[in-house]
Amino acid sequence: MNFEQRLMAAATIIIDADVRASDCPINATEIGVTATLKPHQVEGLSWLIRRYLLGVNVILGDEMGLGKTLQAISFLSYLKVHRMSHGPFLVLCPLSVTDGWVSEMAKFTPKLKVLRYVGDKEHRRNLRKALYEHVKEHPSSTDGSFLPFDVLLTTYDIALMDQDFLSQIPWHYAIIDEAQRLKNPSSVLYNILKEHFLMPRRLLMTGTPIQNNLTELWALLHFCMPSMFGKHEQFLSTFKEAGDLTSDLDAAKVKGQLKTLKCIMKALMLRRTKSKLIEGGNLVLPPLTEITVMAPLVSLQKSVYTSILRKELPKLLALSSFNNQSLQNIVIQLRKACSHPYLFPGIEPEPFEEGEHLVQASGKLIILDKLLQKLHDFGHRVLLFAQMTHTLDILQDFLELRKYSYERLDGSVRAEERFAAIRSFSGQLGKMNSEFDENSAFVFLISTRAGGVGLNLVAADTVIFYEQDWNPQVDKQALQRAHRIGQMNHVLSINLVTRHTVEEVIMRRAERKLLLSHNVIGDDTVEQNGKGTSGVETIDLKSIIFGLHMFDPSEISTEKSDELNMPELNAMTAKVIAMRDDQRLGGTDSKYEVNQIDVISGGNSAFVDYDHGLDEEMYQSWVRKFKEASQSSGNQVLDLGHRRNLPEDKHLKLEAARKKAEEKKLFKWESLGYHSLSVKDPDPAVDGDVLSDSGSLHFVFGDCTDPAKVCPSEPTIIFSCADNSGNWGHGGMFDALAKLSTSIPDAYQRASEFGDLHLGDLHLIRINGDSDRQSLEDDPPRWVALAVVQSYNPRRKVPRSNISILDLERCLSKVSFAAAKNSASIHMPRIGYQDESDRSQWYTVERLLRKYASIYSTKIYVYYYRRSS
Repeated sequence: MNFEQRLMAAATIIIDADVRASDCPINATEIGVTATLKPHQVEGLSWLIRRYLLGVNVILGDEMGLGKTLQAISFLSYLKVHRMSHGPFLVLCPLSVTDGWVSEMAKFTPKLKVLRYVGDKEHRRNLRKALYEHVKEHPSSTDGSFLPFDVLLTTYDIALMDQDFLSQIPWHYAIIDEAQRLKNPSSVLYNILKEHFLMPRRLLMTGTPIQNNLTELWALLHFCMPSMFGKHEQFLSTFKEAGDLTSDLDAAKVKGQLKTLKCIMKALMLRRTKSKLIEGGNLVLPPLTEITVMAPLVSLQKSVYTSILRKELPKLLALSSFNNQSLQNIVIQLRKACSHPYLFPGIEPEPFEEGEHLVQASGKLIILDKLLQKLHDFGHRVLLFAQMTHTLDILQDFLELRKYSYERLDGSVRAEERFAAIRSFSGQLGKMNSEFDENSAFVFLISTRAGGVGLNLVAADTVIFYEQDWNPQVDKQALQRAHRIGQMNHVLSINLVTRHTVEEVIMRRAERKLLLSHNVIGDDTVEQNGKGTSGVETIDLKSIIFGLHMFDPSEISTEKSDELNMPELNAMTAKVIAMRDDQRLGGTDSKYEVNQIDVISGGNSAFVDYDHGLDEEMYQSWVRKFKEASQSSGNQVLDLGHRRNLPEDKHLKLEAARKKAEEKKLFKWESLGYHSLSVKDPDPAVDGDVLSDSGSLHFVFGDCTDPAKVCPSEPTIIFSCADNSGNWGHGGMFDALAKLSTSIPDAYQRASEFGDLHLGDLHLIRINGDSDRQSLEDDPPRWVALAVVQSYNPRRKVPRSNISILDLERCLSKVSFAAAKNSASIHMPRIGYQDESDRSQWYTVERLLRKYASIYSTKIYVYYYRRSS
């Protein structure tokens, strides 16, 4: 029996057991649940019980907003009341939803005693001390009841930090909420939970079980049932045709593999969607109307958008020869112009005062202003999502200008402030469509990634997406924060998209990224014969660039087109608000698109799937037209950088002195045959402004000096810290780097000899293709980046200082810029996490890593080194 047959046989056994089982009606009161469970929740609870009795670990994959948390805590209460397990039970979840878990258990399962194991280091130490004292005072018991809790609730990060304590407890049942965190089988969290925690019975909860990646699917299934799903390579080789929907493969074989996958998922995952439950009469939710509003570009936006295109024109002309990173940077810059031109420093008029210029500088903000006026007048509550945190800053300035009350939540907001903001906004539930309380928040301003996971914000009945996420699944998650069980009002979702720009192309292609998800867990859509794109990032970005021809080059020099028709925009926003009431008559969820043309014609434009595809000929024709229009136009390219206003004479003197000193130094170096490897500071126009969520930070086990095991076919940069002494150290990274290549300590010492070793310097040393290491022609380039972030003074008691965070940030900015320029990933050990040090420094370093991974769209890998025992 081969691997596929073995999986199919196991899935068939589980499904057959379902058919034979005769479920007894579950009385919520008898199992200690005070809530009235909806029919689908009773079905889910019964399913969990059947799988538990079979000894099968499973995935509860209900769509967001269907009450997965209530089903999970009802199951734990069932286990305790029916004496099947006395616990202890472990619940791992994101920090932002710990409040929700605690409140639901207190409200619906009061028989469960919960310990909320979160907080700072001192607080957790006190909790552990109290547990120790309790266990010491109570004799050991075989049923585990000597512990003062039934459920311990904590976060992923604390599970890693306090693994020595938490892994000592034999968990009878573990629940991992938002289990998409386990989709990377190389992550530290995945390996720590699998190898160190004793939790043979486990439940994964996720509203987005799979997207487009068989590795992610295997990771979740293997975490549930390791013995059943074997090795990663075996799974990929068995189902590789089902995962590669771009090539022309045997249709019958692909269909057979997809059928097997669907059977496996049916056995191990329960997945219900709101639409199916509503159709079957098992769920009643208010209708949802999704409207895409096509916003125009105002004059300033057109100037910025055109300037970006002109600046990037050489790259656009040579599209086939430059890399994915360059494509992405162009797209990010264009998206910023579509959102608001003030995202570029130097564009905002001086002095920097709040005023109407903030609103008038962006077509999307003009429409948002008109929408919020009407929504406020009618007593609605709004969730306002944006992708970039800099955009949130501008929207916050706008809300202050209009004196709207608001709450804000993004990655920089501390946990206590998050909980307070959520409570403040949700506390006004039930006051909808009435006069506003002066203390209530009208708008909840959220970054899509921070607010798209696990939050319940049904106090709002309007969701506005000011910017779209790269991944459409994230926007879908964010929408479910409002359209879920507990919502009492018709939900209106408004997606603001700038017409005839790169944003419209991204929107048109978004749904094509979800093909594998539909094929495996969707509504029997196998009969698509694998046609369509699989959402490969490079293909997607190229298609977006090809879609630039939607921007009309003739608008560059026309002044009349810059004037907005305000009566038309007023009519368009009035129509959007009115569509909520129009849809209430129909009672069904629908998608619509509204633009100025529809307002003039008086029609409703139903949403249609639209895709230009990879039409290179049309794209090249547009490039030629744009080039001609740019040459004929007298407009100059805007300076999108940051200019400091120094007095002219002082600026010139400083510049002349600096240039003279630099020339003298370079002449000396050249005469002595020295070439500096120090990386210059990035262009300020790039640093800090190109924010996106396309970069990523990964935590992996291994040796950071051997990045080929993690990224075998791409350029890599090994990042390591050093001091300014010029003396190469011994042990740890020093020995590992010296063993890697003798050119590394040589370059470091030579830099010191020539006075080229200062705090904040980053020396980038190529380590393959050099004299002492002959590499193959197809071997991807590798560098070592030495960051000078510690000072050295032999007179001090401890000669080497601690790491300077300011210098470290400067070096991280440089190495991230260099990585983006060379399409490389960064590999490094943990910094500021030594056993004898204050580990709080690590949190600062982690924030910096996430910041620069986002700014420069780079992949950063932080390595946990396994020491031999």
